[in-house]
Amino acid sequence: MEYSENRIKVLRFEESNGFYTTPQRSKLMAKIKSKDTKPEILFRKELWNAGIRYRKHNKKLPGNPDIVNKKLKLVIFIDGEFWHGFNWEEKKKKIKSNRDFWIPKIERNMQRDIENNIKLKNIGYKVFRFWEHDVKKESQKCIQLICSYLNDF
Repeated sequence: MEYSENRIKVLRFEESNGFYTTPQRSKLMAKIKSKDTKPEILFRKELWNAGIRYRKHNKKLPGNPDIVNKKLKLVIFIDGEFWHGFNWEEKKKKIKSNRDFWIPKIERNMQRDIENNIKLKNIGYKVFRFWEHDVKKESQKCIQLICSYLNDF
């Protein structure tokens, strides 16, 4: 099953495209990590303590999952609320600057997440996606979901 919706086009964030950012904002944005975030590290420790072994960031799989167990055909993503569109319809109204960039950017990320989920399922993987705030506040619930899947495996 192929994802059929048209791809969202995202312009490059450049002044030539009408986007502008302050040096302070650039500094803040440069500090944002895509790998080994605090929630990701916390979750990996919890998984390890539960006896679930894994590898990190398998670039050969669609979406470069945060956590992978090939033997169990298990992939886990820890998604940031802003970047992956948590509560998107409400949040998108609050974006004030550079809306022409950020709204398509986040919506394309959400679209790509769906595409990668489908690709992973098509090659036999079970996909888990957790929001960062769930991992921070309810990590044991997230671990329990994975454990119950593995018990049924």
